Amino acid sequence: MKNVNIAPQQEEYDAIVVGSGITGGLAAKEFTEKGLNTLVLERGREVTHGDDYVTEHINPWEMPLHGRGSEKEFEREYPMQSKAGPFNAYNKHFFVKDTEHPYTMADDTDFLWVRGYHLGGRSITWGRQCYRWSDLDFEANLRDGIAVDWPIRYDDIAPWYDYVEEYAGISGEKLGLPHLPDGPFLPPMEMNCMERRIREDIESAYDNRHMTIGRAAILTQALNGRAACHYCGPCSRGCTPGSYFCSLSSTLPDARATGNMTLRCNSIVHSVIYDPDTGTASGVRVVDRETNEQLEFYGRVVFLCASALGSTKILLNSTSSRFPNGLANSSGQLGRNIMDHHFKVGATATFDGMEDQYYYGNRPNGIYIPRFRNLDGQDGDVDFIRGYGYQGSASRSGWGRALGDTGFGADLKNSLREPGPWRMGMTAFGEILPREDNYCELDPDTTDQWGIPALRFNVSLGENEARMREDMATQAAEMLEAAGGKNVTTYDANYRPGEGIHEMGTARMGRDPQTSVLNAWNQAHDVPNLFITDGACMTSAACQNPSITYMALTARAVDYAVKEMQRNNL
Repeated sequence: MKNVNIAPQQEEYDAIVVGSGITGGLAAKEFTEKGLNTLVLERGREVTHGDDYVTEHINPWEMPLHGRGSEKEFEREYPMQSKAGPFNAYNKHFFVKDTEHPYTMADDTDFLWVRGYHLGGRSITWGRQCYRWSDLDFEANLRDGIAVDWPIRYDDIAPWYDYVEEYAGISGEKLGLPHLPDGPFLPPMEMNCMERRIREDIESAYDNRHMTIGRAAILTQALNGRAACHYCGPCSRGCTPGSYFCSLSSTLPDARATGNMTLRCNSIVHSVIYDPDTGTASGVRVVDRETNEQLEFYGRVVFLCASALGSTKILLNSTSSRFPNGLANSSGQLGRNIMDHHFKVGATATFDGMEDQYYYGNRPNGIYIPRFRNLDGQDGDVDFIRGYGYQGSASRSGWGRALGDTGFGADLKNSLREPGPWRMGMTAFGEILPREDNYCELDPDTTDQWGIPALRFNVSLGENEARMREDMATQAAEMLEAAGGKNVTTYDANYRPGEGIHEMGTARMGRDPQTSVLNAWNQAHDVPNLFITDGACMTSAACQNPSITYMALTARAVDYAVKEMQRNNL
């Protein structure tokens, strides 16, 4: 981006929030409700809640190719996005076209960067699973002598978990487990009859293993004008009743209602403006996505909530004489320690019995088996550190099973009038350790259509993750066998880093400015009015889905920033 023909915007905002997804939407709500004049910048198109969920309830026979999509189109326009689990022909408009938003990889890297550039971001298509961390997670790096210590503990963030969970509406079951703290849950969704039976068998066979319904940001009771879920199922197409939590149905409308939010879509943040005289961020440089006009916006504080890799890309591109390798990067840790959750490994089995029982609707949730490895020092035979949890469900196959069944004619057709046998699948989600040699950088040769350098990734799984994956498959099979499963089969479907869509760690929090980018308040050590509250801030990954932790950290950071502004410290 050349420093020519830049149109500065004279108004100075109290706060600038970059991004409108899970964390950006919440930051906007928190700032505006506290009375701050807030600018929210979204790089993608505007999306209107409800009206723009254009495939929400379309049936397969109403879609081209019966909803299966065009493989030629996917390979041509979405060669990477189409490899992600949530992507399909119904929701492709909520994923970027890789041809328009390139990234590159080192020769030995196979990294999947899944993105949605539009108002609301990936809060439209996220999986909605919400699990708190405990001090087992916040103390893990210190205990294991890995990377750096978290500058916070569970007690620091617990009130903020309460705050965001009560606002978002998290349905779930209280278990009383110290390593998976409970919250102010809405009533849990029901497990089906086979899941309940398997739960009883597993908990009878193991002293330290539990199975529960997922803790999900999906309403089971009406809340704040949003309706309870009615189990229609295709959540990644958008949810007009607002039954699942996303920015479009919750935080952004609340921010808009205050009258304190200015929202600007199609605004690609190129970099943060650094003022060397004050040592602070004075604003951001923006390229208008539609006109290519170059703009500058100014504010007292800047919150980067553009996703872990999106925020990191902005900072790497924000260079100056003091920060030649990226803004707030005196530690050299910016872009390093990329983490995700490795998965696509587990087991499946079939189960006899209960052929006269079925279930109602398309429940948008599954079961969860919390971490049981390396909790209390009793896993002496385990050759890896940290742990994993399982997600999955039990169901009965439908008429589609005819594709793999033998038979023909009337007998086959008649058999398909009834549901097939019960089947249970368990997929493990495991922790990836932070390593400095898992990193991204700006590619010197590749830019997007707006002239902004692309990210280049150098990421791989380590030995600890490889050993963990073996145990993930083995333990899933053993639990299914203990529950009476038949035809038990393990699988490892060749996970690639990034595929969990839980990117973390590229601007980590820490106690020492020499080894971390952010302090305990998500505030940059080097630039006091710059905050990062998306996945970039994470110091380790745990094995739980991370979004509810991002939200708690965001609310806490906004509260801190506003109080510092009131004290004239920012």
